[in-house]
Amino acid sequence: MTVIQKRDWNCNDPRKRQQWAEATTEALRVLEGKWKIVIICQLFAAKGPIRFSSLEKQIDGINQKMLIQQLKQLEKDHIIIRTVYPQVPPKVEYELSDMGYALGPSMQALIEWAEMRRTRLG
Repeated sequence: MTVIQKRDWNCNDPRKRQQWAEATTEALRVLEGKWKIVIICQLFAAKGPIRFSSLEKQIDGINQKMLIQQLKQLEKDHIIIRTVYPQVPPKVEYELSDMGYALGPSMQALIEWAEMRRTRLG
């Protein structure tokens, strides 16, 4: 498991600050799009594997094609794990990977920031 490092935001090394900016940009690219954060939040709430059909029902406004596309991207980026069970009819479950669960503190911080922003902007 990765250890979260404290950042010295007063760092005088412009290369280090550039690396932080690039890492943040990369992370945001993995999570960008209308549905990925919504999917991740549903998977956090599920606290374990969830079937495709249940996930689809829990996300208002998403169509099946878009959900499949977003899930494939999240799987490719190692945020979720897809498990297919060899049975008829097919059973497919999704859950957060270790890397997905590691997003928890960042997601919490973003939620708190968004709520603070919403309150201040009124």
